[in-house]
Amino acid sequence: MPSLRQYQVDAFTTRPFAGNPAAICPLADWPDDSLLQAIAEENNLSETAYFVPSTKGFRLRWFTPVAEVDLCGHATLAAAHVLFVNMGYPSSKITFETRSGDLVVERKSECLEMDFPARPPAACSAQNSLVEALGRRPIETLSADDYVAVFESEAAVRAIDPDFGLLRRLDLRGVIITAPGDDVDFVSRFFAPKFGIPEDPVTGSAHCTLAPYWANRLDKASLAARQVSRRGGDILCELKGDRVKLSGAAVTVMVTAISLPD
Repeated sequence: MPSLRQYQVDAFTTRPFAGNPAAICPLADWPDDSLLQAIAEENNLSETAYFVPSTKGFRLRWFTPVAEVDLCGHATLAAAHVLFVNMGYPSSKITFETRSGDLVVERKSECLEMDFPARPPAACSAQNSLVEALGRRPIETLSADDYVAVFESEAAVRAIDPDFGLLRRLDLRGVIITAPGDDVDFVSRFFAPKFGIPEDPVTGSAHCTLAPYWANRLDKASLAARQVSRRGGDILCELKGDRVKLSGAAVTVMVTAISLPD
């Protein structure tokens, strides 16, 4: 029976069983998309990522248990970690060709730095359905790919107990809730139940929206962020024009073989 090697990596953490787990599958070429989606559903992680060699470096794609997505930070970090650490990639930089353009990941000491497009949010009204889903009215509401609900404190963000059924009905990808941090610049949580992710442990792509917002609000380009999910994770953010540099560590926790149909 044919098989496929798969790595499970915890991203945005230095220790196993923290941060955000992603499954990473190196491929020689692309199989049918139905197989890629079936593996992602079987893994039942927030993201399964696949890469194949390309002229610039590697073509990278990301799948949730229910759909392919345009951008995923933690699985990009995890894919770069697999190439650098598990597969011995010789250069200090990797270029991934993706649905969101070319993404460059650079190895810097113990961290990996990702160069992503900034997605600054615009102010919007707080829909009653959003307020009802969160159980509390935010002090500010914005939107980009996701809704951004701003609260007054880290404690308020930690206390939110959302109604995932109501969140699933909203029109955007997901909902980011955020506030100033107690010992970092800002904290956040991220919910995307319509993509099979009730709460994501650590969400790199959300920080493409959060970094521009907090850089403007705090008047500083370099920011320390923490996603305060149950597993939790730390991200260093730097806003550079229309790009965001996101840095974090990763650790391999599992190497497995997937049995494939004949």
